[in-house]
Amino acid sequence: AFRRKTCDDCLLKQRCAYSYVFETPPPEDTEMLRKYPRAPHPFVIEPPDGDARMYEPGEKLEFSFVLIGKGREYLPYFVYAFEELGSMGLGRGKGRFRLEQISAGGETIYTAESRTLREPGPTVIEPVSAGPVNRLDLTFQTPTRIKYEEQLAAEPEFHVLIRSLLRRISSLSYFHEGRKLDLDFKGIIDRAGAIKTVRKDLTWIDWERYSSRQDARMKLGGFTGTIEFEGDLTEFMPLLRIGEIVHI
Repeated sequence: AFRRKTCDDCLLKQRCAYSYVFETPPPEDTEMLRKYPRAPHPFVIEPPDGDARMYEPGEKLEFSFVLIGKGREYLPYFVYAFEELGSMGLGRGKGRFRLEQISAGGETIYTAESRTLREPGPTVIEPVSAGPVNRLDLTFQTPTRIKYEEQLAAEPEFHVLIRSLLRRISSLSYFHEGRKLDLDFKGIIDRAGAIKTVRKDLTWIDWERYSSRQDARMKLGGFTGTIEFEGDLTEFMPLLRIGEIVHI
């Protein structure tokens, strides 16, 4: 609102759409992440399948977009931002695009012709199988970057994945839904430590992106591929199912 480069000392930081979405400052009386300047953001952008980097005029680019908790209230801001991005241009060549349609829950909630946005219905997460699960294949489709004990985990053990999921899901619930999860975190992590890795086929991918805000190239990386676990996995399936949607 004041055209400042940072939100930290801004009077509006606790009530500003930009600050909430992209900076997500923890409330001053927060009980979680007190040592962290930022809470997890309330959105996830899922890239399209495949590795296409070039699009010809007339081709369609489809991607998925997830809004979490109170972040759903900001959907109109995102629609406007995507429209503006289409006018400004995307990528190195500033290729322009037109936002055609948005769907949610199998229903169209926005079209370019109508320029009206319908309120999406609640997202229903299909339950996982109620039966016992003793073996599990996980496929990481996009580069996954997890830190454990201040180190990047190139080939994570199961308990490292569960720690990351618990941290992310509980933080999203606390900061964007206003409630603390009533879970036995220590017990879950201890039991996750008993799960064994029986097969893994993971590849580390390094990539870079340019941050216009920081005016610098940022070197990032993560693992992709499949990993197979064995053990009493039943109680972890709901966490993994939610992780499919909010990511790790």
